[in-house]
Amino acid sequence: MDLNSFWNNKRVFITGHTGFKGSWMTFWLSKLGAQVAGFSLAPEQSPNLFDLLNLKNSCENHIEDIRNLNSIKKRVADFKPDIIFHLAAQSIVIKSYEDPVMTWETNVMGTLNLLEACRELENSCSVVVITTDKVYENKEWYYGYRENDTLGGYDPYSSSKAAAELVVSSWRRSFLGQNTNIKLASARAGNVIGGGDWTDNRIIPDIFRYKQKGQAIPVRNPNAVRPWQHVLESLHGYLTLAELLHAHDDEQYQSAFNFGPDKNSIQSVEQLLNAASKVTNVSWENTQKENQLHEATLLTLSTEKASKLLKWNPKWDFETSIFRTIQWYDRFYAGENPADLIDEDLKTYTS
Repeated sequence: MDLNSFWNNKRVFITGHTGFKGSWMTFWLSKLGAQVAGFSLAPEQSPNLFDLLNLKNSCENHIEDIRNLNSIKKRVADFKPDIIFHLAAQSIVIKSYEDPVMTWETNVMGTLNLLEACRELENSCSVVVITTDKVYENKEWYYGYRENDTLGGYDPYSSSKAAAELVVSSWRRSFLGQNTNIKLASARAGNVIGGGDWTDNRIIPDIFRYKQKGQAIPVRNPNAVRPWQHVLESLHGYLTLAELLHAHDDEQYQSAFNFGPDKNSIQSVEQLLNAASKVTNVSWENTQKENQLHEATLLTLSTEKASKLLKWNPKWDFETSIFRTIQWYDRFYAGENPADLIDEDLKTYTS
């Protein structure tokens, strides 16, 4: 499908629009001519991409809490969206150990609140709930998890996102038969990199945080293997899924989809740091402890379903994704305009 023709004048509601992924999505959809409304807490970090891009002037901007059912109901009802992307979440594993209650309230009840708001819509609407690659019961095996593999989650973040998937499945089976104007799918992606992320406890932002301080990056799990992908890969997957979900009544689109990189992009944290060091100055030290909080060591996804049904496949390999991400930050700190940098990435990716 032609992204420009489909999204022009579509009414798109994005929860979590002030976050890293949400800011990229708001910027991209605005470029495509969509009418965007955002619903999210205010950005936590400074700097942050939402403010740098002045996105409050590119969308209908609602700084509110997804845990407030009445608030999300009102905003969805007033906006009457054609498409909803639910990105609002507490997405940091370490933070989920520090505040499991807030993590579960946001990721599980926040998802339910959004879906309940959709029940009252009279217009047709396609909803894509964004979860994570960490929703699977991780058995540390070498082949990629498929959408029909067992859900699970060791840490509060992973388990809350798996629970959000159960909410989506239950809500679809319980209510969509009575409310056929709503179509519902979920998208599972993770370990996204790209310019403009300053979230705590993420490896790429840490490279530049510690570089600015002239210090070595403390790395708590250098051997952890992840399916690294550029943010545009996952967003392109979400947009593609939403288009086909909106255009077809076929139930095969109303399901879960993995979006991940090719097999060569499944690399360890140490390999990512080594790749980054070829682009910019990177210094790191292993701070792994014997009794540190649990995080998965090996995690990969199968994207065969997205490839077959959505005709979606990753475009940028590991080296390209790392190069464009690291270069983005170096050019930003050299004084270049972040909107121009994102525009350049978009044009390169979509060419």
